Amino acid sequence: MPEDAAPVQSILRAFQLLEALASAGGRASVTGLRDATGLPVATIHRLLRTLVAAGYVRQEANRTYALGMKAARLGEASGHLIARWATPHLQRVVDKLDESANLAKLDGLQVVYVAQVPGRHSMRMFTEVGRHAGVHTTAVGKAMLAQLPERRARTLVAHGPRSPESLRAELDRVRRDGFAIDDEEEEPGVKCVAVALPPVDLAVPMAVSISGPVTRMTDDLVRSAVPVLASAASALGIEFST
Repeated sequence: MPEDAAPVQSILRAFQLLEALASAGGRASVTGLRDATGLPVATIHRLLRTLVAAGYVRQEANRTYALGMKAARLGEASGHLIARWATPHLQRVVDKLDESANLAKLDGLQVVYVAQVPGRHSMRMFTEVGRHAGVHTTAVGKAMLAQLPERRARTLVAHGPRSPESLRAELDRVRRDGFAIDDEEEEPGVKCVAVALPPVDLAVPMAVSISGPVTRMTDDLVRSAVPVLASAASALGIEFST
């Protein structure tokens, strides 16, 4: 690689810190950032001072660090792009399954829905883009939890409303089967099935799902949906990593 084409290491590391902050829900300690990135503490302090001065990070009163307003503006712009890029893939899911298709990302101890294409039935599920929901009770949340590194997944599982033992057993099933189910856990009368996007090169875990009334979300539909969702997840993973 020509010298002028080589990546600038300090910039790459600064983005590592921003991504680590985003993955931690927007706020983390220096120790947490060290554990997430593997960077030396002295390097983290130096880069954080620069990011604070530029307005992309702010230091809180308790000496943790949080994403700043400039980072929030970038996040808002990227959210619109994600929805635009995801829509054709979600539309193909709807075309094959008829039920509403959703894309969600991990946001601390919650999930946030970033894109949706409504189903074609007169009675259909509608999840507002930007809505937050429980990571422990949604299909998208459980699909993402099952793909997280063990240490981070263990922390999130421990802070949920369910017993850690029960949730860990369910996540083992998700890893084995390749999909997660929400059977009226998040909302009465609604059933969802989800598949996580491949974690490679994704700064934030994401998952794609379909949702519908329990009367339509039969075992046969779930079996038909899993390969369709897996194909969409794979295509979205490629879309977001290029």
